[in-house]
Amino acid sequence: MRPKISIYFIAFLSGVLLTSLLANEDDLNNDISEKPNIIFYLADDQDKLDYGSYGNPNVETSNVDLLVSQGLKFDNFYTGQAICAPSRSQIFTGMYPVKNGCLANHIGVKPDIKSITSLLKKSGYEVVLAGKSHVKPNKVFNWTHYFPKVNNRYLPLEKIDDYLKNVNKPFCLIIASDFPHGPYPKTTNYSKQDIYKLPYDPGYVGNHKPGYYQNIQDDNDQLGEVLQMVDRHGHKDNSMFFYASDHGLSGKWGLSEQGLQVPFVVRWPGKIKSNMKSNTLLTLVDVLPTLLEAAKTDIPNSIDGKSFLKTLLGSNEQINEYVFGVATKQNIRECKIFPSRMVRGKRFKLIRNFNSIEVVDSNLGENPVVNEFAKIAAESFPNIPYEELYDLKKDPYQKNNLINNSDYTQHRNRLSDVLEKWMKNQNDFVLDNPISVIKPTLHPLDKNSKWNKVSEELTGKLKEEDYVKLHY
Repeated sequence: MRPKISIYFIAFLSGVLLTSLLANEDDLNNDISEKPNIIFYLADDQDKLDYGSYGNPNVETSNVDLLVSQGLKFDNFYTGQAICAPSRSQIFTGMYPVKNGCLANHIGVKPDIKSITSLLKKSGYEVVLAGKSHVKPNKVFNWTHYFPKVNNRYLPLEKIDDYLKNVNKPFCLIIASDFPHGPYPKTTNYSKQDIYKLPYDPGYVGNHKPGYYQNIQDDNDQLGEVLQMVDRHGHKDNSMFFYASDHGLSGKWGLSEQGLQVPFVVRWPGKIKSNMKSNTLLTLVDVLPTLLEAAKTDIPNSIDGKSFLKTLLGSNEQINEYVFGVATKQNIRECKIFPSRMVRGKRFKLIRNFNSIEVVDSNLGENPVVNEFAKIAAESFPNIPYEELYDLKKDPYQKNNLINNSDYTQHRNRLSDVLEKWMKNQNDFVLDNPISVIKPTLHPLDKNSKWNKVSEELTGKLKEEDYVKLHY
């Protein structure tokens, strides 16, 4: 005989269940109900693989490794351009370099862009930069406070400590280190025998490597001091702490994996469990919308990035189907007209080198001076083809170009369509004219310097009207 269950008992159980569901819903809402403080530590020119937690046992990165043990490490995080200013501009604007205007090093973003400073200030945040700037103009990057480097090299640790001690508002503190970027010290704790052989170039150990390792160790010390300050002043538990490098040294200026893939770690006590990993495909333009969502701030429709806040809170859902990259060899040392663009999906990656020697003749126009510089550039890189296709699952270090393998034509065509659509969306001038000349701020194509040798026939021959029309 079945026992009878009182209708009152059923009502009681229903109430308990409803209360439990509502409590769980409140718990979920409380995950991001308070505006967190934001601390973002950015290293300069450090390869993703040159960390203990990313596979290099020979270099001192204990404080980054500590953050990894306390939070979430990303294994598939990209910058859209492997050079300092364009990489930083992506973090601060949520846009890829051509769209935000910082499409070559030392060039500012477009003056009408809304950046991290104006957007977070609307939500009551102080937005502070300490250390290396390398972004402009000031009207776009209007920091609440700017603490410059000490002795033109080191982080302003005393200023950072004083700020963290006294701040009484929600804050976003960007700490931009100048390390391990050169110059490299000649006296170091490392020798060439200590250098870990990287898998994409195991036979190469440059003379700079011991000094580069020393700079990594010195930056690890700076990071350690910052982490102690955060703890000492009571900000650890209510702060999202981000760590990244702006790009890899080994692939600087190009579109290789070692240049574009960056280390990326996030610690957020109470929200992110310890020792977590993510293989979600992300890029630096995704940082700003993530910070804005966490700060309860509207995300502008104009930006390229997508928030990965749900990834930080435990979701495995993919954010991006594709990520993109750009490269130029203009306005840098040994400057050349050699633009390249990249798209990668979950597995395959396509690079297009728009002034490859294979296609340079079709790029030539009516300007004989520009034509000469275009030919010089193409001939400077005779072994770089027009297109490159890689299977990153089988070939993570881009050693086997599949572009002429008919088995992969479908992948090439799909990625080609995606890349061209994206370039049109970015208003990329390279589509119309691959040998566009960018007006230089530091390294003119037609001027001699210790890095750039120009023939007498071409010296000083570029005119104002020869440059592509940009925003500066």
